Amino acid sequence: MRAWIKNTLIAALGASVALGGMAFASNARMGGCGWHGGQMSEADAAKFRDKIIDRATSELSLDANQRQNLIALADTLHAQRQSMMAGGASNMREQLQGLFAGEKFDAAKAQGLVLEKTEAVRTASPAVIAAVSTFYDSLRPEQQQKLRDFMSRGGHHGWNRMHG
Repeated sequence: MRAWIKNTLIAALGASVALGGMAFASNARMGGCGWHGGQMSEADAAKFRDKIIDRATSELSLDANQRQNLIALADTLHAQRQSMMAGGASNMREQLQGLFAGEKFDAAKAQGLVLEKTEAVRTASPAVIAAVSTFYDSLRPEQQQKLRDFMSRGGHHGWNRMHG
């Protein structure tokens, strides 16, 4: 594949992931029954995080060390999200809306946002990868399989389907 085509595809993928992630993070939150609009407070986010950790601990029968690895992973992901959302979700929403404020789409500003967010992901990715690796590698083979099954069933709904 020609280098410029490959680079263009990588850039397009990166832009769509970054902009999609920014839009998702600024406009949605996950609750017990599904997706709901609005910004999640830090207290709500902490409760939600604890709920997910408790559920995963139960479903995967995690031992104390594995649970600590999962908590470390959650903390690392939270730190990455904070760096992605520097300035807050409302600021991100304003920035995205600003791209469409004029008669023409502000492609230069959009490119700047994408570069800023991809740099945040690039900077944080080694820590995220290490945390995921530490958690996953600490699981026993049957726990790893259960996690793979969960992921193939569509995320948080997967645990319910596993019992149904």
